[in-house]
Amino acid sequence: MNVESLPAVNACLNTISTIFLLLGYHFIQVQNKAAHQKCMIAAFITSTIFLACYVIYHFFAGHTVFSQPVWFKPFYLTLLATHILLAVAIVPLILAAFWFAFRKNWKKHKAVVRWTWPLWMYVSVTGVVVYLILYHIYPQSQPA
Repeated sequence: MNVESLPAVNACLNTISTIFLLLGYHFIQVQNKAAHQKCMIAAFITSTIFLACYVIYHFFAGHTVFSQPVWFKPFYLTLLATHILLAVAIVPLILAAFWFAFRKNWKKHKAVVRWTWPLWMYVSVTGVVVYLILYHIYPQSQPA
């Protein structure tokens, strides 16, 4: 595997994380706490691997510049900005959710995940959308 393949790997990792998040949500809704726990740990591990690959890619490849079409650039930059800001914001929320679950403080766990889960879903899904825009919909964008 080379650095150029990491964006596709990252999109796959985000997709897998999204699936685990959806399954985790389903399992807690049907009161299957053991399956919920496994799915959320898997989502966390998948997202952690994504973060490592993301850092490696940007360390070696730099950043990607969206160039064309010009009319779409404001939409793309808005999507990217919300994705990045929320990706940073959810890290302490995810850690808090895991901490409260580990401590079996379900009241605080539920209070945190009311915000964490939808934000984590948004970040996972928009990560794939950003990849699709840059590498498949408007592939003329290149690493800078």
